[in-house]
Amino acid sequence: MASASERSYTRRDTVMFVICLGLSLVGLFSPAAWGLSIADSLRESVLAPLVWLQARAEEGRTSRVRFHALTAQRDSASYLAQGLPSLIAENERLRQLLSLSHRLSSPYVAAEVLHQAQATDGRTLLLSAGSSDGVAAFDPVVAPEGLIGVVLSVSRRTSVVMTWAHPEFRVSAFTVTGNAAGVVAPSPSADGGEGALEFRGVPYRDSVPTGTLVLSSGLGGVYPKGIPVGAVTGVAREQEGWERVYRLLPAANPGSAAHVLILVAPSGDISRAFPTDSALQAQRLDSLDRLRRADSVAQAAREAREARAQRADSIAALKRDTTRVRPRPSARPDSTAAAAGAPVRPPPRAAGDSTR
Repeated sequence: MASASERSYTRRDTVMFVICLGLSLVGLFSPAAWGLSIADSLRESVLAPLVWLQARAEEGRTSRVRFHALTAQRDSASYLAQGLPSLIAENERLRQLLSLSHRLSSPYVAAEVLHQAQATDGRTLLLSAGSSDGVAAFDPVVAPEGLIGVVLSVSRRTSVVMTWAHPEFRVSAFTVTGNAAGVVAPSPSADGGEGALEFRGVPYRDSVPTGTLVLSSGLGGVYPKGIPVGAVTGVAREQEGWERVYRLLPAANPGSAAHVLILVAPSGDISRAFPTDSALQAQRLDSLDRLRRADSVAQAAREAREARAQRADSIAALKRDTTRVRPRPSARPDSTAAAAGAPVRPPPRAAGDSTR
């Protein structure tokens, strides 16, 4: 037989079941307002800690989402900021190349530098223009700064350029002052520095100052006259009584060139297409003078218009004054008496007047 404790547990369970069943029936059939009020009471009393935990968890999830979004925005901004200087430099270089194309009088083909022609040869470049674009072998390749090299071989859509760093590169050149002429070739020794050129064949009696610009002379029929090759940085070596060899700093760097111009059948002097720093300064000053003259002309025109407007206003005001009827002044008493023939009495003398 079951013990008394077991019977009491059974009765207790039955009573709890009946109570829960009753509460369920009351909640099921009671009005909605009662259920909402009971739920609010439970939420504010018994379930208040659970509600607080749920709110904190939601805030934490929202904070993490916002943190990830801000992190993504910061990373995007940092990436764009890193690429912005390169974009600015590329845009500036494209503007210089476009300006050079406007100054050139000979035909040209614009090309993009794809990569090195060979993986182990950094002295040649592969361009995106070929024979279908009119490019032929031995066409000069220039950048806004000066000479890059010459076309070595051509295919239908690409071409290989031999830069000035190639051991077989040669160009006949002269100084911008015209006092010395020679041949420019790459420096064979490490003393000249990496990527240096040499100005060879200069007579010993001709001295070239440091900083002198060296241009292509046009001799040989490959390179037109006037392309900047480099600037003199010093004497590399000399043979006394015979010649001096000068070290040149190249005008253009093939390693940083992304877009170039291929001169197709060049002829004549194209030095005007590559202005020096002094020429650019002169052009800039000439532009400023033109702007000042234009401003002065505009100012003079404005002053002339204002003067004409003031003159017209003065003339209109004068016309109004002349057409207006002015009242005649009243006659003085002494003049009326003189006209009637009566003697004119002198004015009364002041008390302190002793003049006779």
